[in-house]
Amino acid sequence: MSSSSRAEWQHLWHRGAVFSLLALILLCVLWELWVAPLHPGGSLLVLKLVPLLPAVPGVLRGKAFTFRWLSLLLWFYAAEGVTRALTDTHAASRGLGWIELLLSLTLFVCVAGFLRSGASRHDAR
Repeated sequence: MSSSSRAEWQHLWHRGAVFSLLALILLCVLWELWVAPLHPGGSLLVLKLVPLLPAVPGVLRGKAFTFRWLSLLLWFYAAEGVTRALTDTHAASRGLGWIELLLSLTLFVCVAGFLRSGASRHDAR
């Protein structure tokens, strides 16, 4: 693979990761405050987005270290998506669970693609 092709792929993976991460954060806010909260008026479960917030600056800057730890963290969101998609009583919440799973898997694929396409292996922070 040529270096220009590798750079183009890395740019595409990076953009996909940024989009997926921001969409996952937006989904968490909308889901737990307005669309289908566990309790009327909102739920403290919205705080599940807090672990994603420190990842935003590193992902926007393309920091390999951030991509690495984010790849481990996002499996909690995938697990929650599957759990709520299969067990919630409200149809809206089940649908949002599938969307959360899809965004988590998309984010993982983009993170893996970004790292495999040549992200710095010496990026300490």
